[in-house]
Amino acid sequence: MSIRLLSPNVAAKIAAGEVVERPASIVKELLENSLDAGATRISVEVAQGGLSLIRVSDDGCGLPAGELALAFERHATSKLATADDLDAIATLGFRGEALPSIAAVAVVELVSCPADALTGEFVQFVDGQIEGRGSRGVARGTTVTVRGLFGRQPARRKFLRTPEAEARQIAVVVSHYALAYPEVSFSLRVDNRQSLSTGGGPLSGAVAAVYGAEVAAAVLPIDAAGDIAIHGLVAPPSLSRASRNYVSIFVNRRWVQNRRLAYAVGEAYHGMLTVDRHPIAIVNVMLPPGEVDVNVHPTKAEVRFRKESDVFAAIQRSVRQALLQQAPVPSLAYSGVSFGAFSGTVWPRTAPVPPLSPMWRGPGLSAATNESSLAQTASAPLPRLTLPVLRVVGQIDNTYVVAEGPDGMYLIDQHAAHERVLFEEIAGRSIADDAQGLLTPTPIELTAAQEELLRVCGDALGEQGFLLEPFGPRVHLIRSVPTYLQGDPRDALLAFLDRLGSEEGVDSAERVAKSLSCHAAVRAGKTLSLDEMRELVRRLEASQVPHTCPHGRPTMIHMSTMSLEREFHRR
Repeated sequence: MSIRLLSPNVAAKIAAGEVVERPASIVKELLENSLDAGATRISVEVAQGGLSLIRVSDDGCGLPAGELALAFERHATSKLATADDLDAIATLGFRGEALPSIAAVAVVELVSCPADALTGEFVQFVDGQIEGRGSRGVARGTTVTVRGLFGRQPARRKFLRTPEAEARQIAVVVSHYALAYPEVSFSLRVDNRQSLSTGGGPLSGAVAAVYGAEVAAAVLPIDAAGDIAIHGLVAPPSLSRASRNYVSIFVNRRWVQNRRLAYAVGEAYHGMLTVDRHPIAIVNVMLPPGEVDVNVHPTKAEVRFRKESDVFAAIQRSVRQALLQQAPVPSLAYSGVSFGAFSGTVWPRTAPVPPLSPMWRGPGLSAATNESSLAQTASAPLPRLTLPVLRVVGQIDNTYVVAEGPDGMYLIDQHAAHERVLFEEIAGRSIADDAQGLLTPTPIELTAAQEELLRVCGDALGEQGFLLEPFGPRVHLIRSVPTYLQGDPRDALLAFLDRLGSEEGVDSAERVAKSLSCHAAVRAGKTLSLDEMRELVRRLEASQVPHTCPHGRPTMIHMSTMSLEREFHRR
């Protein structure tokens, strides 16, 4: 088989496959060109999922008449001059591949009018070749119209999804750039129907247009300065989604796909969300251009960092801090009315925490406890999320503690609250010294799955007061258990191992801490004395993350005084 050069036409179509994966790829490239041109208004119009029509119009600086055809030459760009410029890229586009790649697979018309021109100029490409050019009266800016995508590449076209699915992907792209550039007004029309519209302004306005008014009203700001600055908005744990697609990561305002950075956002919510729930977050990472390589992916969707671990830690720390400092107590929704959440006012503590009663036997509370250390969120401790001082009133259904705060009523789940308290105490330090030795060792036979759990988590169990001695195949002698595990040691250990097996955390110490806290916490249906309820509330007030249990369930809900007055028609 002899070697031969590909024709320019074939080479162009192969290269186009790297940039133009689907209609949304074209929209992304054209949006980036518009933003680089300084546009303040961008309009996107698509038909049949972008297969028959894509039109992107902007009010940017425009192109001089003599450069319209040059813009469709491969690697023609105004963003770079030398190789050294690659180390300081401050624009979204720079490769000079977008327009020629699009022209290779569709019919393209570009119309542009600079600010100092009286009329605009247009150029039309068919199958990568110029088919027409001339003058036209148009407003300042640039409009690119793409028709018949993959019309001459049926093999590429048949691998696309339905027009509806392709239109959804285009909406995702436009939505992300609306969040990255909230000061720019974006408009998206799909099949002559307005799909998205932003007015240009603060980020909260773009969030309202993309995610709705409820999310925009609830999000918490992130504003962390430094060599790696983190800005954006995150939703409180009470407002979560079943999909990971609501985490948007931008690097110097460039939308990127980076699973590790998205994981950093998720880890910041560690212990605040239940299983299969994911946060809503818009996170923009700002760092010097020389610290990030944007030239590692044909479509610029991925980037590489010089110090990725530092970026990971900065995101995790900033998001966690915003949640701990600002997240409100979940409010009670009743009869279609959403009651006001805790305003965040910190009331001074007027009395010391009472000593522990026998019912709450367990490790002492460490003021330095920091749950984030379990997930290695950051080296520096984070501020504690503070509750107002609450006055215990009573108990409902032997499950919920009723308390009065500075702004209304708080209902506290006694099991979830005690589980949070115990988790932080257990995770804060080793309590092997508090183990309860057994006068007579108790034999226990384990299943193969339980034996494997014991192998993986044995060291963590030993640190918490369990001492098991091998006594044959899958048989062990229980020498000691933690002091707060009540009842028969054998039954308590079996129940604990079953619970430990259901935990999904990868860190064995955390799995043990979660399982122990859940197993040892007071149960729903348990009658508590007034002193026991007061002690539980005081210990909850002293915890790091009092709003949720370690599994992400809320420990309390709040009903404001204003809401009570409204329900009793006092307002």
